[in-house]
Amino acid sequence: MISVVVPVMNEEGNLKSLITEIGTASTRAPITEIIYVDDGSTDHTYDILKELTSEFPMLRVLHHDRRSGQSTALLTGIRAARNEIIVTLDGDGQNDPADIPLVFGLYKSETQNGQKIMVTGRRKKRNDSFGRRVASRFANRLRAYLLKDNTQDTGCSLKLFTRTDYLNLPFFNHMHRFLPALMVRDGVQLAHVDVSHRHRMTGISKYTNFNRALVGIADLMGVMWLQRRPNGLPIVSEYQNERTP
Repeated sequence: MISVVVPVMNEEGNLKSLITEIGTASTRAPITEIIYVDDGSTDHTYDILKELTSEFPMLRVLHHDRRSGQSTALLTGIRAARNEIIVTLDGDGQNDPADIPLVFGLYKSETQNGQKIMVTGRRKKRNDSFGRRVASRFANRLRAYLLKDNTQDTGCSLKLFTRTDYLNLPFFNHMHRFLPALMVRDGVQLAHVDVSHRHRMTGISKYTNFNRALVGIADLMGVMWLQRRPNGLPIVSEYQNERTP
């Protein structure tokens, strides 16, 4: 079963349409809960989400009392998830929920040998401004070169992974931008799949090229530091002495 986790902040105009599309995708993939995490919105996002719970029984709504960032919102939602398989989406509607069955199908085919897998979407055609596309292309190439995670589009929020694998990762603010590299560090294999990308219909982006670059440099150095200290925890077993009664 799949839990879809969607962090949002001031997305009142995109809520019902995206939740409806996720519900439609649940007819083709085993989605049993949709978790929206309202990250301290200052518009009517939280009130609308509460109202939508009566229309969409699988919808769960979590709320931050203040803005804490996308990584924290994801952590809140994934901790609360009741299913082991997690799919993440942006709340702006640019990720198409119709791609969830495609992502899940690849996951099923890749996990037949028992290997830990993360499926990450790769946007075929970016429907963003020219400046954002150029900045993203540069950032992705730099990250791929330095982190060696073979990921061309780490900024695509449509991803699938297990709750256990995610919660095993070290948490820090902005970690969502480096999930592929962090997963590889933990022995998780990556599978990439082309997905669609749509125009934002309402609302405004919460990021600019400048603020992403400002925090991205320090975060990139931190992830490189982590990679040099791989997670090599041993498998622990306990000896049980079979005493005669």
